[in-house]
Amino acid sequence: MANTAQARKRARQAVQQNLHNSSQRSTLRTAIKAARKAITGGDKAAAALVLQTSVSTIDRIADKKIIHKNKAARHKSRLNAALKALSAA
Repeated sequence: MANTAQARKRARQAVQQNLHNSSQRSTLRTAIKAARKAITGGDKAAAALVLQTSVSTIDRIADKKIIHKNKAARHKSRLNAALKALSAA
């Protein structure tokens, strides 16, 4: 347990920040799942629109340093590759 007032306050802040970051990660996962579902749906135009909003969400969360920028780039790259494969098929 924290011994100083400063440490107790930082512990309280850490709890709140953890809740906020968990919510943001959940938003990220939801956006990725929505993009994957749209791509597997088969409609390229609709999937492209969903992918655009998902990429925006991924970038926003990476800018807040909730996930690493390389992880964000990896997710975006894989989603774009899946969309491109959909159009080729």
